[in-house]
Amino acid sequence: MYIILGASGHVGSVVAETLLNEGQQVTIITRDEKKTEFWKQKGATVAIADVHDVKTLNQVFRRGKRLFLLNPPAAPGSDTAVEERKTVDKILEALDNSGLDSIVAQSTYGAQPGNQLGDLGVLYDMEQLLEKKPFPVSIIRAAYYMSNWEASLLSARKEGIVNTLYPVDFKLPMVAPADMGRFAAKILMQPADGNRIYNIEGPQMYSAQEVAAGFQKVLNRDVKAVETPRENWIETLEKKSASPIRQLSLWLI
Repeated sequence: MYIILGASGHVGSVVAETLLNEGQQVTIITRDEKKTEFWKQKGATVAIADVHDVKTLNQVFRRGKRLFLLNPPAAPGSDTAVEERKTVDKILEALDNSGLDSIVAQSTYGAQPGNQLGDLGVLYDMEQLLEKKPFPVSIIRAAYYMSNWEASLLSARKEGIVNTLYPVDFKLPMVAPADMGRFAAKILMQPADGNRIYNIEGPQMYSAQEVAAGFQKVLNRDVKAVETPRENWIETLEKKSASPIRQLSLWLI
């Protein structure tokens, strides 16, 4: 049995669907009862649990042998680093005496030690703590998610603009969440023989200009990339109604 923690998002949902398509038994952990029927129709078992509920999480973990772990993002507007550290701590506590054989955990290229780095520091700490567990752990560090550009769809459609903190011609490694999900499912199904770290990115690097060109083609209107001056970063990120540090970490991976 495979346990999926984080099946509601772009990555976890693909992990679950890939395993199900391979005929594997899958249990989805969610706190949203409305999603139960969706996953049951796909052939999955659904466990209703909150990530802060250590006892219930542990009981669900005991049903399976392999776990895909995605630390859920904190609510926008909260102190995301603090809240996400809390969920990491609860999940790690629930792993004790769980009987799991192995874990595949989602992380990021930018994972690094630090307290003012948003989820970059949180995920680094998660990696370090997971590697101390008494079973094999595979960490998958993903490049910048192409889906992050979805936040620019409205401005591209209405104003013909894609805003970026990078120089418009700066190319960086990116990856589609679906590719990350399929890769994670592949690793889950392979024999686990020790701790490993994988890095995943797309076949080439892309710039904001190329993203704008993609929007232009799909929207059938002129779209250009516009760099946000550094002195305007915080103001710009605050307008997104989310923690500026959290938003900044998305650009720094």
